[in-house]
Amino acid sequence: MDIKFGTDGWRGVMARDFTFENVRRVAQAIADYLRDEILKSPNRKDCPWAGPVVIGYDRRFQSDTFAREIAKVLHGNKLNALLLSQCLPTPAVSLMTHRTKGLGVVVTASHNPPSYNGIKIKYSGRAATETMTQAIEACLDRSQPTRSTDIKEKSGLEPYLQYLRSKANIAAIRGRLKKPAVVDYLYGSATGLLEAALPGQRLISLHSEHDPLFGGLNPEPVAENLKALSQRVKAERAVIGIALDGDGDRVGVVDENGDYLTPCQIFPMIVRYLVEHKKLKGKIVQSVSLGYVSARIAQACGLPFEEIPVGFKHVAERLAAGEAVIGGEESGGYAWKGSIPERDGLMSALLLLEMVAVTGRSPGQLWKELEAKYGASHFRRLDFRLHKPVGDKAAFAAKLVKKLPKKILGSEIKELVQIDGLKIILAEGHWLLMRPSGTEPLMRVYGETDTAKRTGELLDLAKKWVAPNLA
Repeated sequence: MDIKFGTDGWRGVMARDFTFENVRRVAQAIADYLRDEILKSPNRKDCPWAGPVVIGYDRRFQSDTFAREIAKVLHGNKLNALLLSQCLPTPAVSLMTHRTKGLGVVVTASHNPPSYNGIKIKYSGRAATETMTQAIEACLDRSQPTRSTDIKEKSGLEPYLQYLRSKANIAAIRGRLKKPAVVDYLYGSATGLLEAALPGQRLISLHSEHDPLFGGLNPEPVAENLKALSQRVKAERAVIGIALDGDGDRVGVVDENGDYLTPCQIFPMIVRYLVEHKKLKGKIVQSVSLGYVSARIAQACGLPFEEIPVGFKHVAERLAAGEAVIGGEESGGYAWKGSIPERDGLMSALLLLEMVAVTGRSPGQLWKELEAKYGASHFRRLDFRLHKPVGDKAAFAAKLVKKLPKKILGSEIKELVQIDGLKIILAEGHWLLMRPSGTEPLMRVYGETDTAKRTGELLDLAKKWVAPNLA
């Protein structure tokens, strides 16, 4: 089959697309790519890939077995393959690549349904660039997989926990956070690690048992999957509810009332705290699928602001190059200067706990302050199944532009943004984005206005416009 790396790795349905044969093909392509890169370097010690290839995995069905198979192929190609001895979040692998100058391979399908699995590539503490993944794709089937049974294993747990503790104000959290917090691990690979990072802190965990079927949910920290978290927060009178996705690199939040806070609310809260309390100064970047409260904060603070395509690798590139100090995406991934250029759900969770502890305000109170100063945000996202993936997003956007009326719901169109799909910005600052997924045959439709009713009306219009593509 044709294997393609999308927005964040290669993913496929297990036993149909994601098979041992195809995983070996990808592993051999990685080995061939690395050998090519090593040969380009006149001095082995100066080679960008001087470190080991770190192989991690999530808690999905047979992820550990697939990871072991990748390690066998890489070691069979005389590469220094290092298999993690326990399941860890994807950011833990990214951290190891940052410290060892090696490549990272993670067997995970992130937030996708239980029937899926996938592979993410990491290097220098972040996601592989498109240039890198395209080069790996070009190496597919160049040579037959070579395997070895002699593989090395290592634990990455303690270095990752030490890293997390070093980046958060643990003393403030433990000293000032008096009410409990509820953590929904959604059966993912971050399970138990927040308690390990904050020993003695009162944390109540949900969905921490090992269940490859994820309790019948997709391990994605969005409102429809967090009903149990919301109920538990209210029952325990907790100050906050935090959810982590399947591989631990994204975070979702419910406030003290059990109400879900969207990423269009959480990211501005993070931006404000980092600017006012951590004194970060510089450009703020975010994916085109996020809203504009953060942009208003940047403008008020005299900070530059930029929208970039969906996919945290684009945020990571800006952070790694020193071109930005804070970055975020709509799916709940955030990072900032002082940490590796990688989204990390546990790092974000610690910052949120710190934010509540230091300010003495609950998440709901923090949002009301922001809303009063910078405007309301009613954000929604809908996903629609497609007949087949959209291969050319630019062509898709161009067709939609031709269908657009002069006014939408009585509002003038202020701007059309075609960074990733088509984003329509209306005169009031309200917006609608229609974007084909980069990893699945889905059409994602996003909208944000100042009322829930108007956001719903925008999404209804979008569904009509994209209907010919729907399954």
